Amino acid sequence: MNIVLYGSIALIAIAFLILVVYVVQTLKTLQTTLQHVAKTVEEVEKQMHEIGKETAQLLHKTNALADDVHKKAESLQSVFDAVKQVGVTVQTFNNSISKTLTTNEKKITQAIQWGQTLIEIWTKWKEKRK
Repeated sequence: MNIVLYGSIALIAIAFLILVVYVVQTLKTLQTTLQHVAKTVEEVEKQMHEIGKETAQLLHKTNALADDVHKKAESLQSVFDAVKQVGVTVQTFNNSISKTLTTNEKKITQAIQWGQTLIEIWTKWKEKRK
């Protein structure tokens, strides 16, 4: 019976040894995998830091561009105001001419008739001279 007991203990020790060997191999594989993961995370961290720098630079450039566009829009506003003033002036001038024409319509008509009459007289006088 002692032999069976010693044999069983030896068998348990061998099984435990095999189990420990497999656990050690698994832990070594896990350690290698974790090292690769740590390297990958480190690289991703570096890339994220670079992306953060580039994003900050892009944001600064975008803000500068927005300021430039705002300044140019403000300078164009004065041009639009000047064009508006020219339009108002032209409209006022047209209204003034229109009022003058309507108030002096009879005089203008008479002047045109006199002009036509003078042209006819001039043409006839030229014909008689020839």
